[in-house]
Amino acid sequence: MLEMLTDHQIAALFGVGGGILLGLAARLGRFCTLGAIEDLLYGGSDLRLRMWALAIGSGILGSFALIAMGVLDPGDSFYLSIRWMPMASILGGLMFGYGMALSGNCGYGAIARLGGGDLRAFVIVLVMGVFTYVTLSGPLAPLRNALFPQIAVTSDTPPGLAHHAATLTGLPLGVIGLSIGALICVGALSGASLRRTPGAILWSLVVGLAIVSGWAGTAWLAETGFEALPVVSHSFSAPLGETILFAMTGSLRPLSFAVGSVAGVWVGAFVGSMIRGHFRWEACEDPRELRRQILGAAIMGVGAVLAMGCTVGQGLSAFSLLSISAPVTFLAIFAGAALGLRQLIEGFRPAG
Repeated sequence: MLEMLTDHQIAALFGVGGGILLGLAARLGRFCTLGAIEDLLYGGSDLRLRMWALAIGSGILGSFALIAMGVLDPGDSFYLSIRWMPMASILGGLMFGYGMALSGNCGYGAIARLGGGDLRAFVIVLVMGVFTYVTLSGPLAPLRNALFPQIAVTSDTPPGLAHHAATLTGLPLGVIGLSIGALICVGALSGASLRRTPGAILWSLVVGLAIVSGWAGTAWLAETGFEALPVVSHSFSAPLGETILFAMTGSLRPLSFAVGSVAGVWVGAFVGSMIRGHFRWEACEDPRELRRQILGAAIMGVGAVLAMGCTVGQGLSAFSLLSISAPVTFLAIFAGAALGLRQLIEGFRPAG
């Protein structure tokens, strides 16, 4: 059957498959970055943050298993083929986290909420997608290129934690990556809140599987296909803009993994919301709320391009390859979100 499809269509199918898993995890497993941060800071619960850690750990285990078997060359990925820029990761991450708090969702979460009938999320998706491309290749691109030029790696060691550790110790790359992944999984499961919730463990592993499936599918296609397609996994910043462009000019541009991924999350979220009986149409009744969400989505779009990824792109896909940028960006996103949530919940009142 695959012989009847083009390489672009097969890549899109890989994106759809993993995207459906991510959409189901969002609606049935309540897997959400902003929700995890808000639960920790204001709800006294670390369950969803531990879910994220388990998803990262399982993603690392799966990805480095592929590397050890020779299925995946991590140097082919965007995250390890571009020189790391610390200030871009920090500034972009802070902007993304702050914008996420203002919007109430990241790009992935907005698609998932749209699958449940939330029309406010549709606005976030559109604005974030547009501003991603405004920064990536539009009016803001010259300024971005001047401040944070994306330069290909020329050294023998990619900007990866495991790669540097392998260079220093002489140990096999796969062994180092698998060890780090296992330690993160153990750390996530050390909390009683996660161990007591089998469903949360299941959906965390499903998210990790979705990330690994993206790497495996596109790596296989790059090796066996006829088109020069990139080796990628899931991210929801530039893919939002790419999906908008495809929706408008689909007869002029081929399908891609990114478009399939966005569509898959929407489908998975829709199915999940129907299973739970949570699907309902929602709209914004307060213009001030809509204004805040539009502003937040615009900030997220710009920040995601600077940081070269979002909560899923850097927080899961890049993390699964142990890119140096991933933990730095994720911590910056956390700090930006904490600042934004404080502004919304407490306001910036002087102490005392």
